[in-house]
Amino acid sequence: MMHKFLIANRAELIARCRAKVAKRAPPGMCEEELQHGVTIFLDQLIKTLTMERTADSSRSRKISERAGGGKPALSEISESAALHGKELLQHGFTVEEVVHDYGDLCQAITDLAFERGAAIGIDEFRTLNRCLDNAIATAATEFSYQHDFVMAGLQADALNERLGFFAHELRNLLCTATLALSLIKEGHVGLSGATGGVLDRALIGLGNLIDRSLADVRATAAMQVQHRLFSLADFIAEIKLSATLEAQVRGCVLAVSRVDPSLAVDADRDLLLSATGNLLQNAFKFSHAHSEVTLNAYSVADRILIDVEDHCGGLPPGAAERMFHSFAQMGADTSGLGLGLSISRRSIEANHGVLSVRDVPGTGCVFTIDLPRHSLSAGSATTS
Repeated sequence: MMHKFLIANRAELIARCRAKVAKRAPPGMCEEELQHGVTIFLDQLIKTLTMERTADSSRSRKISERAGGGKPALSEISESAALHGKELLQHGFTVEEVVHDYGDLCQAITDLAFERGAAIGIDEFRTLNRCLDNAIATAATEFSYQHDFVMAGLQADALNERLGFFAHELRNLLCTATLALSLIKEGHVGLSGATGGVLDRALIGLGNLIDRSLADVRATAAMQVQHRLFSLADFIAEIKLSATLEAQVRGCVLAVSRVDPSLAVDADRDLLLSATGNLLQNAFKFSHAHSEVTLNAYSVADRILIDVEDHCGGLPPGAAERMFHSFAQMGADTSGLGLGLSISRRSIEANHGVLSVRDVPGTGCVFTIDLPRHSLSAGSATTS
């Protein structure tokens, strides 16, 4: 009878299960048996099999539940399985390991029974399968619920952090613009003076912040990218108009190369505009005063490249890739959220492109947008 076999070989079965778990356990996982693991389930299985041989076999359902499962509170196995699913998550296991954990015991029982020549009846195997089925279902359900709960908490924390940074920067820019406007309205200073420049910088900063935030929302929400073919020359001309004002405010010189009028880009214009604009904003922000920021757009083979070159003095060691991480701020000027480059990279990738950076030691760095090359047909009208 199975319950006598399980009682006689309880220690051996637990040892075999523990050895199987140890082979696939995450690094740092303790070797001792988990509180609600195989040992508890094995004891409940023995108890179920024992009760099913009594006159009132229905009492075993309070331990193991009927076939098909039920509410976790209706059986001892379901309650302990739910706790076991939770502790497996806490110890770094995956949901697949939840299933394997109970499957280990089933395999250990059948292997040992075969080795010892133990006779186990069909009904007893049905009871074993029923208990395993209900335990696995409950443990996996609880594991998934706890996992979703943890992930929701992490996402909420990340969102709160981003909203906090956003609100802080928005408030600072708005406060600066309000104070500058108040001084100008009093008549003591003019729009063309230093206070007017402060107002210009604050308003440009507000516009840039809004543009980055909208691009971030689109990228994060995986909204559909609106691809259309447009002239690269017209696109660069539009960028130049807005960037020229910021260059003046920042005290830099903007140099823009001539663009081949036949070149075209098939992309989401708004996302590409936001990404390119952000690269220029960073270039103006970190370049030395009165230095030059260069915007070049050209083709190489089947690719279109848009370069933004600054004069920041070069990048610290290891900064080239780290600067694309969210909230990363590499320079002495830590104004801003540190999200711009991360958003820009996602926006470019959404357009089947690549955004990279190349360090020019002692001079600055070059950010490059790499996109598939397209051409406008001769005499076709460009879109803007």
